[in-house]
Amino acid sequence: MALILTNCRIFTGSIILQGQALQIEDGKIVKLMAQSDISADDNAIDLHGHLLAPGFIDTQVNGGAGVLFNNSPTSNAIKTIGEAHRTFGTTGYLPTLISDDFETMQLAIDATKQALADKIPGVLGVHLEGPFLNTARKGVHPEEKLRNPNSDSLQLLKQVAQLGTSMVTLAPEVVPEGFIKSLCEAGVVVSMGHSDASYDCVIQAVEDGASGITHLFNAMSPLTSREPGVVGAALDDPHSWCGIIVDGHHVHPATLKTAIRAKAKGKMILVSDAVQTVGAAGVEFDLAGQSVFRKNGKVTTADGTLAGSDLDMASAVRNTVQMLGIEIEEALRMASLYPAQFLSLDHQLGRIAENYRADLVLLDDDFQVVETWISGEACGTL
Repeated sequence: MALILTNCRIFTGSIILQGQALQIEDGKIVKLMAQSDISADDNAIDLHGHLLAPGFIDTQVNGGAGVLFNNSPTSNAIKTIGEAHRTFGTTGYLPTLISDDFETMQLAIDATKQALADKIPGVLGVHLEGPFLNTARKGVHPEEKLRNPNSDSLQLLKQVAQLGTSMVTLAPEVVPEGFIKSLCEAGVVVSMGHSDASYDCVIQAVEDGASGITHLFNAMSPLTSREPGVVGAALDDPHSWCGIIVDGHHVHPATLKTAIRAKAKGKMILVSDAVQTVGAAGVEFDLAGQSVFRKNGKVTTADGTLAGSDLDMASAVRNTVQMLGIEIEEALRMASLYPAQFLSLDHQLGRIAENYRADLVLLDDDFQVVETWISGEACGTL
């Protein structure tokens, strides 16, 4: 039976509409309609004037609800992580594995395959962040897990091409010529991160098919006067997408505002880079064998190294509006439409439009999540 969502403002991905209702059936959006066209016989839900928007898409989710994907590379862990982040408006996500051994990587790949087969709500694929990274920019990634690729590792990474829409983060300077092109031709989304690459190296990687920059500014060569580095190449290139962590800890707000102005519009996407602290109580957690600590919205190792984040996507949107001064519509696009475009899923996600999947988030005036729908199925909190 068709469901009609009414008495709300609707952000379509382009504009905010008033006086419209949304009809959903069989997991998809049927049409936008005038509220005056709703009859007494319709199955309508009153959304109490809140803002209905496309659900958030997070391409970098390491954990949630006390579960870290590296510590538990299973389909049940993927489900638990997704449920935790759905509470904060995420209706599509890539469970993310930081650098680990090949056995754990294979378990993560198999778990994602099972999660997709089981139709776990929201899972879109997998994100393997590493292990082909530069030790000089390793961040919190365990150095003993980092390595240079060989022919076997290429075949391992190519498996993710069969897992929905999936992503690999690598440092372009540590992989051999043709490696990135081979991954991209197989259908893998390649992003660059934890890299000390030169400007020319990054631009060559983009020409080979790489399309993303993982958590811009963090764990990468900076923009300097005579060597633009990864940051300079990322901001200069009009084609690639940059993930940004807007939590007030990873990057200074002034730096983010400058970067957003510099980058081609539509190419900045919000990510959480969340670890298992989101949706969990406690202060101390285990991050792939090392202790990390949550304090004041920041997660670090004992020596103060940032270790992922305690950020959720609703907070990222709220921070983008309140901390960076970005208009509401653009902040919402950064959380939904632009990541959908990055993953080449914008034909079915990221907009409220006819025949799009009914992945939706309902927000109050403080950007707190009231309800979510994935393929038309409500979370049940309304």
